[in-house]
Parts: sequence; structure tokens; C-alpha cells
Amino acid sequence: MSRRVRTFAIRCALLLGVASSARAEAPVAAGRQWLVPELKDAGLRVSPGPRQFQRAFAFSPGLGRLGDEDLFALRLAYNPNAWLGWEVALGHNPTSSLQALLHTFNAVVRKPLPWRLQPYLSAGYGMMTVYPGQALEADPVTKNAVTLGGGLEFYLRDDVALRGEMRAATVFGQEAGREGTATYTYREYTAGIVFYRKLGG
Repeated sequence: MSRRVRTFAIRCALLLGVASSARAEAPVAAGRQWLVPELKDAGLRVSPGPRQFQRAFAFSPGLGRLGDEDLFALRLAYNPNAWLGWEVALGHNPTSSLQALLHTFNAVVRKPLPWRLQPYLSAGYGMMTVYPGQALEADPVTKNAVTLGGGLEFYLRDDVALRGEMRAATVFGQEAGREGTATYTYREYTAGIVFYRKLGG
């Protein structure tokens, strides 16, 4: 670790310590309100009964792997009813020589259970765009892609959950010097966090 990085880390630690002690000593500001008042004293508890997905929005950032490369994922979903959700997913694997962007529209199907652990299935269609590095002097290539998989969500409280997912992304393309369509399947693993927000009551 270089001297400059070490100095920067020490300064950050000192600033965080000062901010934490000041926050602990400062009185609660008058008029402060909770965005979701019913969660004020909820802590890490979840409501009894099946999880409530109907009319809920979900925002989910995550990290993982696409094939043998790193993957950064971002997902936004809406659940029109208790068992079905529509999700837009964007994944990017930034390698030095070749980058891929996978964007899909997915159906998420589940059976709400009265537990913290909630399994689900996912299927979708979209596109994979591959950006060759500058050394190759080639244009980006976009191919159709179909995804299929599933995952688990573990609820820390009613509006926050940890998420793990595994999908297979099948990309339709062509092999050099051959006619017809060739398929390439990539394994996608992601882990992240999900934030839920209900629409209305």
C-alpha cells in the first residue's frame, strides 16, 4: 500500500469517527418524520404471514459473474399482483479487452411464503451487445438473448432483502465460416440487495 493511499485511509477513518460521535451526541431534530412511519420501531423484524408483493416496486443493485468475467447488475421491477413481477435488468461486465452489456425484460414468478426466505423463478428476453476493444478495430455487435433461472430473497425486514440469483443467458449468433444460427450459453451469478416500496395501501 502506497504512502498516499495509507494517509487517505487514515483521514477517512478519523472523519468517520468524528462524524459518528457528533451524531451520537446531537439531539434528535424537532419535526423529523419517518418516510414509512410504520417501520419506525420495526428493526429487523418482518410482518407475520406471506410476504406482500402486490403493487410493490423493487430496486436491486448487485455484483456477480457473467461466464468468467465480473458483472455489475441493476434491476428495477414492478409487481402488479402477488405472484407475478415485471423486471428490467441491466448487466455490464467491464473487462479491459472486451465489454458486454446484457439488457433484458423478465417475468418473475413466485409463491409468497410466510418466511424470510422467498424463492422465485425468472425468464426473460433481451439483447447482448459486445464492444470489442480498440485494438481489434471492430464495431459493436448486438445479438438476441434469452435468460432462464431463479433465485432466493432473504428478508431483513418488510422492505429490504438480500438477493442471490443464478441464470443462464443463451445468446443467438453465428460462427465464422458457417451458415445458420449458433447458440452460446453463459452462466450468470449475482448477489445484491433489494429495496421494496409499496404503491398505495
